[in-house]
Amino acid sequence: MRAAVIVFPGSNCDRDLAVAFERAGADVTMVWHKDDHLPEGLDMVAVPGGFSFGDYLRCGAIAARSPITRSLIRHGERGGYILGVCNGFQVLTETGLLPGALIRNAGLKFICKDVELNVENDQTAFTQGYSKGEQVTFPIAHHDGNYQVPDEKLAELRGEGRIGFTYADNPNGSAGDIAGVISRNRRVLGLMPHPERAVDAAHGGTDGVAMFSALVESVVAA
Repeated sequence: MRAAVIVFPGSNCDRDLAVAFERAGADVTMVWHKDDHLPEGLDMVAVPGGFSFGDYLRCGAIAARSPITRSLIRHGERGGYILGVCNGFQVLTETGLLPGALIRNAGLKFICKDVELNVENDQTAFTQGYSKGEQVTFPIAHHDGNYQVPDEKLAELRGEGRIGFTYADNPNGSAGDIAGVISRNRRVLGLMPHPERAVDAAHGGTDGVAMFSALVESVVAA
């Protein structure tokens, strides 16, 4: 599988994502945000966590207007896989690739800790390494992780099976306890917690390994 990780000024999880994909067997290219096109032949594009452009204006809003983002949107529109983690999730909502918005945590404080997630959909390339109802532990580190959508959109996401993960104990006020959202075509996942920080026992856990392994296996088998 060929993957790219986009790097913005203020990204701080880009290398973590690259390592997670490489350990799963992917060939990874780092792409600077000022590039105006993605490399040819990519299967996956990952948008990392961090504080792109210092989180000015709105988290992810400036990054969503970087030159590379037009190519990212085209990649998604033609059915390419996209993973956006934390700030990457914020970028994906700002581009319209995923619905909703991520706002300040309900407690108005930055949260950094491990959290338990419930796997809500195990029928995507991102989640097929888990079982529906399984609990996994990923770290979170965010100030603006409170995912919000109108009630009718929340009902739609539930009805279409587009909620990938929920929090077992909601840390930030997200509607429906949502931690991760899937696109209608099941090729895009926005996830607030960090699976790439859970791929090495020395770092505290390995529950993220199944996500990256399943992604690579799924794309290679397709």
